[in-house]
Amino acid sequence: MPNNPAQLVADAVDRCLTLAETWLAWDGRPIVTDGANLWTPAKAARRIQDHLVDHLAEVEALLAGAAPLPDAWHGRTVTLDSDWSRFAELDLSEARSRWTRLGASYVHRYSAAGPEAWDLPRDPNWTLRLIAEHVAGITWYAEQVGVLRFGESASIR
Repeated sequence: MPNNPAQLVADAVDRCLTLAETWLAWDGRPIVTDGANLWTPAKAARRIQDHLVDHLAEVEALLAGAAPLPDAWHGRTVTLDSDWSRFAELDLSEARSRWTRLGASYVHRYSAAGPEAWDLPRDPNWTLRLIAEHVAGITWYAEQVGVLRFGESASIR
């Protein structure tokens, strides 16, 4: 089978997990990017997961011939109380399990749909290929927290 565009999503999950492995070193201070965006490891993890779930649901709806449900996430514009939680070993373990399964779900779903479905116009929505390319951008969320090391402050990027 030709290169499955959803492999980009699975690869992005791997990159996010590589960064998340360092988040155990988070010192509890917010990381500010672009002068205004506030990040914590838990917030980045939430956004990665929300993005994976949201667009997988979109793909499923499009393949079923249904209109995708509108996106009601608040996204990065808000920081929830839960975003201030520590990111501990079990959080990393949970992320590994969830994100890896979600990434694999994209690959399996795209494989089942077949190459003929990947570039089929789905106006007003994106093609499946464009959705996969967009979702692969989840690494942006992980990069906002970046690589953390014990004893180093990463409060401003």
